[in-house]
Amino acid sequence: MKRSWWKVLVGVLLVTTAVLWFSGKLYYIKALVYNYVNIDDLNLFHVRTVEAGKPQPWNVASDYNKKELTPELRKALEQYRTVAFLVVQNDSIRYEEYWDNYDASSLSNSFSMAKSIISILIGIAHDEGKIKSLDQTACEYLPDFCSPENKVVTIRQLLMMSSGLNYDEGYSSLTSPVTRSYYDTDLRKQMMELRVVTKPGVSFNYMSANTQLLGFILEKATGKSISEYASEKLWQPIGAEHDAKWSLDHKDGTEKAYCCFYSNARDFARIGKLFLNKGMWNGKQVISEAYVNAAISPAPISDGDSPNTIYGYQWWLTDYMGTPVFYARGILGQYIFVLPSKQLIFVRLGHERGEKDANGELLDVPVYLSEVMKLYGENL
Repeated sequence: MKRSWWKVLVGVLLVTTAVLWFSGKLYYIKALVYNYVNIDDLNLFHVRTVEAGKPQPWNVASDYNKKELTPELRKALEQYRTVAFLVVQNDSIRYEEYWDNYDASSLSNSFSMAKSIISILIGIAHDEGKIKSLDQTACEYLPDFCSPENKVVTIRQLLMMSSGLNYDEGYSSLTSPVTRSYYDTDLRKQMMELRVVTKPGVSFNYMSANTQLLGFILEKATGKSISEYASEKLWQPIGAEHDAKWSLDHKDGTEKAYCCFYSNARDFARIGKLFLNKGMWNGKQVISEAYVNAAISPAPISDGDSPNTIYGYQWWLTDYMGTPVFYARGILGQYIFVLPSKQLIFVRLGHERGEKDANGELLDVPVYLSEVMKLYGENL
């Protein structure tokens, strides 16, 4: 009897695999096996290296790690299974701590913090004239995307998350578009199938497809892979200490531009420093101040029934007690927070993030901001 059931099970699995294969949905199996995205997914996918150049190590403050974290901050960091926490102020590391065998060189998944990196690369390509205008249509770079519905979508609208495309960012469903984007092996095919269903340039609607399309535009505009361009124009100029890795959809394929840039807290903090200093890195203008200012200002679109106040060009915006904050964020609580008035950057990496309240606001964000401000928010 046991042998009969085993044969039935094997038969069902073979039939299921065949159905998924012929339907083009073989990625369902990978999604089922690995169940949920993880900060250590690096080895699940093919990757491309974002090469570092000559490292420029951070300065270390004289009071490095001398301040005790507040009980509330430590509770939150441990509750959400943090693996790295780093505070940089006045261009020096003032605090860092690691958990679960992570250290200063451990690579961790950025998830959607990669969107902010793509925004930077778009800005640099625009500065260089490789992208002539942010108001060019995506179709000018991606002819396969140019259906009658899609021909009006602009690069700026993709940056602002206002493309109006039919892409669902639901993370809990096996059949959702974002699950396919993460596990499938042909991102270009998926993106070229998308269609505009609401008027572009009007309303904020967060979707990873917008960033992936920006990635394809970068490839076309620069003639290079996203990783190669990122290495040359960003990672090396800002003195990253370690190579980064970027997940691909398949071997020698395209980068998952919307996510999956693997680096460490110290090097992620460099992204914050670059924008804190208006695109300047140690005397060199890596990206124009004009683009930085636009990227961290509210995009001129609506957010529901109100004007948008929370999003720029692939950067999140908020404030704490009147202190402006901009930040990159990922789905499991990956954050690069920047508080310009305090010359303060802090990075948090980990396995979980806070739930959302009734207004859709993440509950962990105000905790991190309030507690870090208690420690490092003194007047400068």
